[in-house]
Amino acid sequence: MAALRDFIVSKVRVKIIKTLLENPKEMYYVRDLVRRTGEEINSVRRELSRMEELSMVKKEARGNRLYYWFRTDYSFYSELLSLVAKTTGLGYRIRKNKGKIGRLSFVVFSGEFVRRRPKISSDQVDILVVGDVVLPELAGLVRQEESVRSQEINYTPMTKDEFEFRKRRRDPFVLGILASSRFMILGDEQEFVS
Repeated sequence: MAALRDFIVSKVRVKIIKTLLENPKEMYYVRDLVRRTGEEINSVRRELSRMEELSMVKKEARGNRLYYWFRTDYSFYSELLSLVAKTTGLGYRIRKNKGKIGRLSFVVFSGEFVRRRPKISSDQVDILVVGDVVLPELAGLVRQEESVRSQEINYTPMTKDEFEFRKRRRDPFVLGILASSRFMILGDEQEFVS
């Protein structure tokens, strides 16, 4: 299974990117990053310094701590966010257990879900799963993530035939998903929208 370490040589940088982008709204101080990554403080500081030089992270002093967060204007921000969504948390568990969940054609996370932003509307779907889905398996994985995030996750399973039918009929629900910010966890983007 593909992982961030396949694309980035430094294991410390991989762990820092995962930590910063798993919850992109958060700011982390150095010792917190050391605890979360399990790496030596000097390695974390050195990598943060390199990442700052590359304009990947920003830092801000507050009291006696330096806080870091990932820059949203970084050239590859969306791509890295997509990689992290696929290789950590619920995205990782869905990809790992896709055989148990069923024959999946597409799994799509909303942009707000991945970025951990509040939903635009209460009926907005966080996750769309298209294929022959074993609902108890999917529900179990979603419940796990709900307990981690301490919030309810709105997900919709749909067969591929139903999805294609609703897409042809220009169903407002499906068109809303196609028009909104999203991250493909499984499946081909071109096939999803065409």
